[in-house]
Amino acid sequence: MSTIPPCPQCTLENTYPDGDNYVCADCGYEWPIHETTDAEDDADTVVRDANGNVLSDGDTVVLIKDLKVKGSSTTLKMGTKVKNIRLVGGDHEVDCKLDNGSFMLKACFLKKV
Repeated sequence: MSTIPPCPQCTLENTYPDGDNYVCADCGYEWPIHETTDAEDDADTVVRDANGNVLSDGDTVVLIKDLKVKGSSTTLKMGTKVKNIRLVGGDHEVDCKLDNGSFMLKACFLKKV
């Protein structure tokens, strides 16, 4: 059984096949099934923010929504500026340090400054 890839636009895993395309139920993005190998290779090397801008190590970003921290009563507020990000592999693409500690964030919740 084949695995369905996560959405290349929002990186969430709520996707399903529909005819010749994969469809993301969260953001509505559609992409062809036959090009998944190329899209997966590009997704591993290029990380994009919520607006589609390419992120790189050392960039400064801003949170676009309030994020609750799992296992804590801490909430990261919308508009918080995060300096000197580091890109990592995996489900959460961005590693950063804030006043509250170190966090791993998804790029779909960030906007490049």
